[in-house]
Amino acid sequence: MGLLDIFSKEKREARARAGNLQRTINKYSQSGDRYRAMEALAVEGSDEALYGLLRRFGMMYDKSIEDEQEKEWVCDTLISKGESALPAVKRYLISAESVSWPLRVLQKVSPSKDAELDIVAEVLARHEPGYERDPTKKIQLIRHLGLMKHAKVPLLVAPYLADMDEGVRFATIEALLALKNEEAAREKMLELFVSDSEESLRLRIRIAEGFADLGWLVQGHRGAVEKKLPDGFSLDREGHILKLKKSE
Repeated sequence: MGLLDIFSKEKREARARAGNLQRTINKYSQSGDRYRAMEALAVEGSDEALYGLLRRFGMMYDKSIEDEQEKEWVCDTLISKGESALPAVKRYLISAESVSWPLRVLQKVSPSKDAELDIVAEVLARHEPGYERDPTKKIQLIRHLGLMKHAKVPLLVAPYLADMDEGVRFATIEALLALKNEEAAREKMLELFVSDSEESLRLRIRIAEGFADLGWLVQGHRGAVEKKLPDGFSLDREGHILKLKKSE
């Protein structure tokens, strides 16, 4: 095969890939046509083809049941590729606005928890604590980290207690409570709880619930905690937050 033949073949493959990608992310295509296009991308298996397949996660089809089924198919297909899907998954995680589906893939194809954590941490670092027009991706990443039960996670997510978005702060609290790392989380959560600039009641209630469930003390912040303690909670002598019974 000559050089021109190789270039010609590459061009044909690129055109076919581009066509399959367009059909994959076209919500006006018939579902059967999308499946055939997605199957072709999966069979090709190149990084570009798998990245194109991942883009199906970013398209919302009007028929919700079929939309869910197609995304499940994409998820299962990418998982079946194993570690070979990692470059495309990482690239998509960086570029996508919503990442709940690719995070499911990442969890299954990563060779280790450390490898998974490194990728999630790299993506999260691109979304520092502060203002974002749409914090959805940041929240999804933090929630995923909260499920990983890795010793490094509390230090990664704790700074997001200072995020400008209440939803991000709440997701961070949930993650820190789920990880149960008192040394990394207790003081920072108490500082947020007693802050005059924090206006979210549901946030204070969640912290109070978490401290009551975990038995963490409010040592060093008792007076300030008492002033901010929501209805339905009290402090005992040792400094534990207690949930009051309804009759109380």
